[in-house]
Amino acid sequence: MKLPTISCIERYFEFEALGANWKTEILAGVTTFMTMAYIVFVNPSILAETGMPLTAVVAATCLASAFGSLMMGIVARYPIALAPGMGLNAYFTYTVVKGMGVSWQAALGAVFISGVAFLLLTAIGVRQLIVSAIPTELYSAVGAGIGLFIALVGFRNSGIIVPSASTTVTLGNLRDPNTLLAMFGLVLIGALMAWRVRAAMLLGILGVTGVGAALGLVHWQPHAYRLSDITGTAFKLDLNATFKLGALEIIFVFLFVDLFDNVGTLVAVGKKAGLFNKTHQIPRVNRILVSDATATIAGALSGTSTVVSYIESAAGVVAGGRTGVTAIVTGLLFLAALFIAPVIGVIPAAATAPALIVVGCMMMTAIGEIDWNDPVIAISAFLTMSAIPLTFSIANGLAFGFTSYTLLKLASGQGRKVSWLVYVLTALFILRFLYLATG
Repeated sequence: MKLPTISCIERYFEFEALGANWKTEILAGVTTFMTMAYIVFVNPSILAETGMPLTAVVAATCLASAFGSLMMGIVARYPIALAPGMGLNAYFTYTVVKGMGVSWQAALGAVFISGVAFLLLTAIGVRQLIVSAIPTELYSAVGAGIGLFIALVGFRNSGIIVPSASTTVTLGNLRDPNTLLAMFGLVLIGALMAWRVRAAMLLGILGVTGVGAALGLVHWQPHAYRLSDITGTAFKLDLNATFKLGALEIIFVFLFVDLFDNVGTLVAVGKKAGLFNKTHQIPRVNRILVSDATATIAGALSGTSTVVSYIESAAGVVAGGRTGVTAIVTGLLFLAALFIAPVIGVIPAAATAPALIVVGCMMMTAIGEIDWNDPVIAISAFLTMSAIPLTFSIANGLAFGFTSYTLLKLASGQGRKVSWLVYVLTALFILRFLYLATG
């Protein structure tokens, strides 16, 4: 069998058309991995509260992330990495298992069914219609809103912003060594970017990690870990128990939140990377959605909650990633993490937090494309942008944006300009708000 040549690979990934090169794509993939490597430890720590074996979930997290990222890179050819979603893993643990008393095996069955439902919705074209139905005016608002969301996560992780009972959030302790380290990282990455250093994000993360280690601020506590530990969760899902529960509500939440979080991520990252065509359509959208759905199924089979597209992929895009090679590199690093998982824990939050803040800054360029002179567009765009970080949910931001856009179009006598699917989605979003209000 003849192996493909480098030139064939470059043609497949459209290197010339996208202005890509190997060095930048590899660095971008490493940068994406660095900003989302925390999931290797955070996801297992959350799911372990259900009684799932911790080391098994570590292995499942690495495998599911690797599979999803490789699928997205090879099949869809996009610089978007996937991993078990934050928020959905909390819903899995605290609402479904601990709140409703559902076994983690039955909950995994619900995740599996939602993944299969994704595939079916993709096969009949429903998910593609939803992506194409997003008003083009909201594309930029979603991108900017997710930029604010990423920055908020970075500020929180760095300790620059902390919770406050009286004002919701407030300034943190800027004398805290870890917060000072994060602020040093922010200046370092900013300076490197000002000097047009292509690997600024990656070098900043590594530099802060090195300084933190020298100052004794990096605390590494490796756990005993073997690849074979995955047998504790692999293929342990219990579909019979899921069906006996009649877990339609659980499946719907997994399906709904994952769908709109992924749409938001896809729009934001695609917009920043310049991957939309002239008609604001996303090329190969079918492959993107199939990759996402297949990754969720693989995740449920290996033993983790719903796998989603990660907004941290924007870090790789800002670093110059434009093709599926970026996602492939990230996927390969997650595979490597199967064997060196304890080592990854050495990267502190103070190193990744400034990278997230800078990524949020870079994504704010999208607001210049919004027509602020049109009240319908301006109000719906603002609600989208502000709701994403303030409710800590991409799906909520989309819900506010869709609903306000549709209602304002109707109120201004422009209802006929809104597609039928936008009306359907708006109705679903309103029902979702009513459901959340009574939940």
